[in-house]
Amino acid sequence: MPDEQMAATGSAPAAPGSAPAAPGGAPGAPAAPPVAPRPLDPIDRSIMRLLQADGRASIRSVAEQVHVSRANAYARINRLIDDGVIRGFTARVNHERAGQGASAYITLKIVQNSWRTVREQLRELPGAAHIALVSGDFDVLLLVHTPDNRTLRELVLTRLQAIPEVLSTRTLLVFEETDLLDQGPGQGPAAPPALSEE
Repeated sequence: MPDEQMAATGSAPAAPGSAPAAPGGAPGAPAAPPVAPRPLDPIDRSIMRLLQADGRASIRSVAEQVHVSRANAYARINRLIDDGVIRGFTARVNHERAGQGASAYITLKIVQNSWRTVREQLRELPGAAHIALVSGDFDVLLLVHTPDNRTLRELVLTRLQAIPEVLSTRTLLVFEETDLLDQGPGQGPAAPPALSEE
């Protein structure tokens, strides 16, 4: 397993030879300790579930469903965004209807300490949807969507196995998948974007 998996993420390191600066302070002053994330209460978690199911839900709809005022719902959503809990809003795509009828999870064993190098190369692969560094019998789990099995085969045999740091791969074809965030049939048309008032 690559040693880099436990590397901390966050702000960029200071320039060599420079002392860390306190927020708003002069260089050389002691750095402030990292701010702990604010705890989420049941209303925050309900808002997150609603927005995961429908990222275009209106403020009014969210507020009504979690039983708070629109101002409260708006403030909570903005706080979740500011705190980095909500990273953005995106569309959930039916890949088959979008012309990507072949999906697969691909496991990779990679050279030790090469995670960052491999990750950057995997990001460039057409159809790559998710990349994870994991523990266990392999090092990396990659989800890809391609137009057909021939394209998938070329991606694995030509692109993936050409990465020098990739030692071996195993491809697991996806026969059927279920999006657990879907609300099922009968879900009405999408509402206006989440941060609209109506």
